[in-house]
Amino acid sequence: MPTETEFIAAADRTLAAIGEALDDALADSDADLDWSLVDGILEIECEDRSKLIVNRHAPNREIWLAARAGGSHFAARGGAWRDTRNGVELGAALAEQLRLQAGLTVTFPPLVAP
Repeated sequence: MPTETEFIAAADRTLAAIGEALDDALADSDADLDWSLVDGILEIECEDRSKLIVNRHAPNREIWLAARAGGSHFAARGGAWRDTRNGVELGAALAEQLRLQAGLTVTFPPLVAP
């Protein structure tokens, strides 16, 4: 298990990569959404005012995703962030939720976990 400092650095890199992929997807789309990243919390506001939240949870060394469809926890497994219940990779899960909730197609780069 990574130290808290290692976890925070890896999670912050992941959140920044998500933000960059969102910017790339928005440049090629007419979807209307805004996002912000502040202190380990990435908030995505959709056109219908619903939100998706991706945040780091240091005590558990997990990244959490909250969406209209529910919440998921992602832990470092084999160099990727994987859902603790079903093993789905964070990028795939978030891309699906963005498609369903915001109508946005996003391709995430590999989201590397410690």
